[in-house]
Amino acid sequence: MTELDSTRTPAAVTDATKNRGIVDLRSRIRDHWNGMSPAAQSVCRVLAEISPERLLYMSAVELGAETRTSNATVIRTLQGLGYSGLADLKSSVAGPFTSEIAPVERARRRIEWTGGDPQDVWEKVTAEAAERIELLRRAFSLDHYEAAIRILLAAREVTAFGFGASFVVAEHLALKLRRIGRRARPVHSSGFRLADDLLGIGRDDAVVVFAPGRLPVDVKVLLDRARTVGAASILVSDELVKRLDDSVSVALYAPNTPTGLTGEPLTSMVLADALAQGVAASNGSDALETSHTLTTVRQQLGF
Repeated sequence: MTELDSTRTPAAVTDATKNRGIVDLRSRIRDHWNGMSPAAQSVCRVLAEISPERLLYMSAVELGAETRTSNATVIRTLQGLGYSGLADLKSSVAGPFTSEIAPVERARRRIEWTGGDPQDVWEKVTAEAAERIELLRRAFSLDHYEAAIRILLAAREVTAFGFGASFVVAEHLALKLRRIGRRARPVHSSGFRLADDLLGIGRDDAVVVFAPGRLPVDVKVLLDRARTVGAASILVSDELVKRLDDSVSVALYAPNTPTGLTGEPLTSMVLADALAQGVAASNGSDALETSHTLTTVRQQLGF
């Protein structure tokens, strides 16, 4: 009998489950068990038996308290298992949960999990936001980021499109690019009217698409149109990055929310700001001249 067997976790580690993320987690625990410290084993005992839904809503602090360790021990344990952190693990587990449970049911469970305590709600929301941004930082690719900046600098005009709630990010990016002297427009339309906006995309242009986890026909047609006319394309997504990596000029990873506690566009907005600031830093004279012009026009308007 192995040491793992004596903890009563072997069944939890080897039982079949529909969630591939949990299967992988338990496999990693089994492979690393003998080299773990007692504290790390305490964390893994809980992780090996936890349900996918409960894991998605727990913070590192809560896991540390339940395992009688600490949030730092939880993170070190996860990193020892090959994850970048808790958000990385949650991302691998979240797929089946979000695809198999109806949105209204997920909303009900979020409300039940957070409860009616404002302090508890605040802690859970800010913890998930911090986890997602930390995962964004760890997954950051400097090469892809620099390539995206070069595309924006070379474009005659940038068309920014965001599917669903991500439209606010597309509009934000287009606004910031215009304020630093670049031609940019957000696309508001969808469906039948989208065709009219796609006519304006040319060979010397670039499109930036924000689509966290779904591939609606609007996004597919937009990317197809960009390829047809020879325009460069930048995709900002979570689940679609690997799927569409070969179909776009550059793909940037923006971790999606595993629970819905935080806004879907959170990490995409961070990337949009980074792209705009990167363009401004690479072409400072145009950015400063446009800023001066913008200030002058605002003064004329009484602002």
